[in-house]
Amino acid sequence: MSRMIAILAALVVVGFGAFYVLGSGGTTTPADPLGAANAQTAEADVDTSVIPDMTLGNADAPVTVIEYASFTCPHCATFHAGPYKQLKTDYIDTGKINFVYREVYFDRYGLWASMIARCAGPDRFFGVADLIYSGQSEWSRAGEPAAIVEELRKIGRLAGLDGDTLESCLQDADKARTLVAWYQENAEADGIESTPSFVINGTKYSNMAYDEMAAIIDAAAE
Repeated sequence: MSRMIAILAALVVVGFGAFYVLGSGGTTTPADPLGAANAQTAEADVDTSVIPDMTLGNADAPVTVIEYASFTCPHCATFHAGPYKQLKTDYIDTGKINFVYREVYFDRYGLWASMIARCAGPDRFFGVADLIYSGQSEWSRAGEPAAIVEELRKIGRLAGLDGDTLESCLQDADKARTLVAWYQENAEADGIESTPSFVINGTKYSNMAYDEMAAIIDAAAE
């Protein structure tokens, strides 16, 4: 089902100094940088231009498809398990479209997953994203926050990231704050209220069957 976009508030007080909190057994877990108060409290001086879009396909293609998705959204996982694979075969790998993936943060778990996927770098981002989506039902239901982040660490290690690199990425408070501000800017600019949503050559669409998406892409290319 659709999930309405969360209203963002201040990230974590005291300049993110408490971004990590101690969990049971001495493990550390990233604190929650998403609030439920007033978006106006978000810092206005965050430079979101340092966050790159994750892209595939042909940057010069006549059609650009932007997917807005959350790593904790079941419908997004379903899209990536099926229609996305068709889209990749038919349109991305053939260079017919420029595909842009933009994360939506409904909750702290989706943010943590994003930080791990981005930790792998642009060349491996989509491979890690596939692992995150395919394992969503396991890691997202692992229990306490410390358990969830440990499951995400396992995915990172499976993707070839070493422990020090993972911890450095997860503890990057400035990056977390910037990602949240970047998400907010994109979502407001494109009017994103649910996931997955798609913007095809500037027009927003809700989740749809693959045949319908293909028809829209073909029409936009004409």
